[in-house]
Amino acid sequence: MSTTKKITVAAVAAALGVTTLAACGGKDSGSGAGTGTEDGGTGSKTVTLVSHDSFVASDDVLKEFTRRTGYTVKVLKSGDAGEAVNKAVLTKGAPQGDVFFGVDNTLLSRALDNGVFEPYEAKGLDRVDDAVQLDRGGHRVTPVDFGDICVNYDKKYFADKKLAPPQSFEDLTRPAYKDLLVVENPERSSPGLGFLLGTAAASGDEGWQDYWKKLKANGVKVVDSWEIAYNQEFSGSSGGKQAKADRPLVVSYASSPPAEVLYSDPQPAEAPTGVSTGTCFRQVEFAGLLKGAKNTDGGKALIDFLISKEFQEDMPLNMFVHPVVGDAELPELFTKHGVVIDKPQTMAPEKIAANRDQWIQSWSSLVLR
Repeated sequence: MSTTKKITVAAVAAALGVTTLAACGGKDSGSGAGTGTEDGGTGSKTVTLVSHDSFVASDDVLKEFTRRTGYTVKVLKSGDAGEAVNKAVLTKGAPQGDVFFGVDNTLLSRALDNGVFEPYEAKGLDRVDDAVQLDRGGHRVTPVDFGDICVNYDKKYFADKKLAPPQSFEDLTRPAYKDLLVVENPERSSPGLGFLLGTAAASGDEGWQDYWKKLKANGVKVVDSWEIAYNQEFSGSSGGKQAKADRPLVVSYASSPPAEVLYSDPQPAEAPTGVSTGTCFRQVEFAGLLKGAKNTDGGKALIDFLISKEFQEDMPLNMFVHPVVGDAELPELFTKHGVVIDKPQTMAPEKIAANRDQWIQSWSSLVLR
């Protein structure tokens, strides 16, 4: 999901662009181990993971992958999820790497319809919840994580104003919350697209445009990316406080509050931000073996590892997303400060595929003009 980001280091991580993770380790007898010495290509000891800018994994976990397989992971970051998917489509057949991570259910059909991925049934897939296996028949992508896109609010702002924070999509259109909300452009941002789909799921095919007319009249602000919305415009974030931001409502994730706690110094006893639980849309992120990959054996080994217990337990406090395997344990900080969404808005992949581009175009005409 594309997903909640590391708040205090997001700009640094994005600027790095290409990062090599996991020092070369000794090769054991595990399947899929590299056999050559070139940096890329058949038999290489390097496997390249193409991702959105928010991919983060602990060095120790990636070193464990190297220890097991002999492969070193090189990460090529390609912008926001939407931008990264578009690049993968444009380079299909001659990809920039071996595995793509970060295509989510809002953009999945774009990648699948363009033949970006080579089918591969990952080892350990039986441990993954059936509800997130959206390509069961084809095995072109493997679910890796899920999260909920939701409006977050600045607790201090609402406490100071003695105003209850909004808890539903409809609340956001009320006069009490005029000029308070910042959202991301769904043409450019995965969270922005997820929020648009959430409003369509809640208001219906015929009602979502009227909903956005109300939201526009109520002073919603649109920016290009999550980074701008959360770190520059949202008054509840650590970045927003420094920038003296004035929007106490932002489209982010249900798992953003734990990130605020983890990256605060000193860590507060309670998260400074809350989640409007009636404004959420479920996002699932996938990984796939890129068609035309030079190192298919390494790519398959990496996809297997992405749903291993070690990697799945590493994700919550690095990318602030939920694991998809049932045997993964969540860290206490994540469960204490995160919010579990029992009934998020969802939408069938085929409906997203049939309507996404038209809805984005209609949204742009309605909101940006």
